[in-house]
Amino acid sequence: MRSRDRILANLESVYRETYDRAKAENLARRMEELDAAYMRDQLMMEVLLDIRDLLGHQKSSSAGGTIEQLHHLSKIVRKP
Repeated sequence: MRSRDRILANLESVYRETYDRAKAENLARRMEELDAAYMRDQLMMEVLLDIRDLLGHQKSSSAGGTIEQLHHLSKIVRKP
């Protein structure tokens, strides 16, 4: 399984290449769009990684399967 740091570095690399091309072409609007998209995607990726870590922790600490883990996760998400 890939590490959290490696995944986030790959995400940054993809955006950095596109951002640098937009900067070289003086596309200010595109650079702004890429900044916003990067922040959104980084946040979503961090949430997904947190879920992965939670499911991995539960898997090692309980005998429940994936369905039970997802059920437990849905209860956590629905808490007020």
